[in-house]
Amino acid sequence: MTVPKAIVNVVNLGRISYGRALQIQQRCVRQHLDSPSQLPNILLMCEHEPVYTIGIRQALYSAEEENRLRNLGADFYRTNRGGLITFHGPGQLVCYPILNLGCFKKSVRWYVCELERTVIGLCRKFEISASTSPDTGVWVGENKICALGINCRMYITSHGLALNCNTDMRWFENIVPCGIVGKGVTSLSQELKREVTVPEAIPPLLEAFAEQFNCTLSFEDVDVNNVIVSDTKVTDK
Repeated sequence: MTVPKAIVNVVNLGRISYGRALQIQQRCVRQHLDSPSQLPNILLMCEHEPVYTIGIRQALYSAEEENRLRNLGADFYRTNRGGLITFHGPGQLVCYPILNLGCFKKSVRWYVCELERTVIGLCRKFEISASTSPDTGVWVGENKICALGINCRMYITSHGLALNCNTDMRWFENIVPCGIVGKGVTSLSQELKREVTVPEAIPPLLEAFAEQFNCTLSFEDVDVNNVIVSDTKVTDK
């Protein structure tokens, strides 16, 4: 008997603050945990206003460091994802898969590898040779083109990946991206020596995601009004 493919609903949130997107994720995860059969698997796509975020190793970043980064004109969030510090901002395609891994494979390691392979597949569509390394993420040579940081609670995923399209790379000069010393960052635009926008990158990313996760993407309207709340700052706990 043929096992039907999992269905993943694609929701494009557009340009949205990190805090609001974080609250949408939190509500979706909670609904998955409370009523696993009621909420579909969702792939949230968006861009953020300038923001620095850190993962679970928060002790490395003092209040003074937070204030320094805020004074640059960016927001700052402490989250429960894996990984160290990174930047999100305009020109970066951010994807937050809210998936029940029971519909795929109950393995966090498998899931992270599939996300990396998805981005490698996207890069291949742009004729960019990308790869993994001992450090999480996707790399072009010694430069990271896509950062990954996830959370998985009872096999429900949140957070995700951030692909540099035509990001202003100067924001990364204020940090050690992902805490990795001696390596740099790059973007689709830098590698191709032409402007590659987020809208241009979305279709090949979705295609690569569907191929890698062997799923069917749905573009039917998903009611996220019940998970969209005000822009009140929250801390991911």
